[in-house]
Amino acid sequence: MSYRLSLLDKSPIADGESASHALHRTLQLAQQAEAWGYHRFWLAEHHNTDRLASPSPELLIAWIIGQTQHIRVGSGGVMLQHYSPYKVAENFNLLASLAPGRIDLGVGKAPGGLPLSTRALQQGIHQDEKGSFAEQLSLLDSWLDVPPVGDEEILRATPQPPRPANRFLLGASEQSARLAAELGWQLVFAAHHNGDPLLMEQVLNSYRHYSNGKQALVAVQVVVADSPAEADLLVDNLRVYHVSVKDGPSVNVGSVEQAERYVRQGGYTDYVIEPRTPSLLKGTAAQVHAKLDALHQNFGIEEFVIDTPIAEEQARVKSLELLATHRLVAA
Repeated sequence: MSYRLSLLDKSPIADGESASHALHRTLQLAQQAEAWGYHRFWLAEHHNTDRLASPSPELLIAWIIGQTQHIRVGSGGVMLQHYSPYKVAENFNLLASLAPGRIDLGVGKAPGGLPLSTRALQQGIHQDEKGSFAEQLSLLDSWLDVPPVGDEEILRATPQPPRPANRFLLGASEQSARLAAELGWQLVFAAHHNGDPLLMEQVLNSYRHYSNGKQALVAVQVVVADSPAEADLLVDNLRVYHVSVKDGPSVNVGSVEQAERYVRQGGYTDYVIEPRTPSLLKGTAAQVHAKLDALHQNFGIEEFVIDTPIAEEQARVKSLELLATHRLVAA
């Protein structure tokens, strides 16, 4: 098996537990992931929800790098539309100065929440000055690369780290593939949100073409258990609903209630809510690795970022341990 495994954590809050407990589980999981051999540990960004405890991946990265030894730690990702690219560059140059060679900056285009939180995050921002997402990403890239010239008349994102953060663009479109390639960023195809194999093939081929042969990472949802039946039980309640808005942004959410809140908060009147089958790999460790190996062989994927979308602590930790240790034994 010649592919790497990395891990995406959303700090899920299980029924009856506090956000504090969920965040300490995230730290423990990072330490366990390091011991199991995962290559990266990424933190997601979500806003205004009682189900996830991580609105600020930068803060969690700083906490985790101080209590792990060598695993790469990063964002999966920072939702750039809400923030000044200059401030994001400062944050990640500071993190990369604290832990040179261990920091990943992953950037996403999604809002990470519903319209109420998006409006609050962007309050006071002049939309006409912000520019397109591509322009924001280009600015961020330029500030991460400014040489350490000691001239206060030149805008630099200080401190200048000895080894800058690795840069990743999260997306699931050919537009994202082209943008990542143009800037020299690595693409992470979001198959955990859209696992359509035809779309994945198109996007991966586009990225490979425009980047002169680089391979994208692929994020996938994975649930592993001791038996196929047990895995089926763990994912039985998982749901995905796609909200299509005419002349507006579309999103995937986890319930009809969330979908209705999205259109209500956004003031949308012309929309469609439709259920979709979750993009998920499930089964025993051997079964899941067979599916990962098939993706590796078919598309040349060299690294998978694993998202395990269950909040129950023991089942989630066991799923990730089974996936990692089976691979180590088999290798």
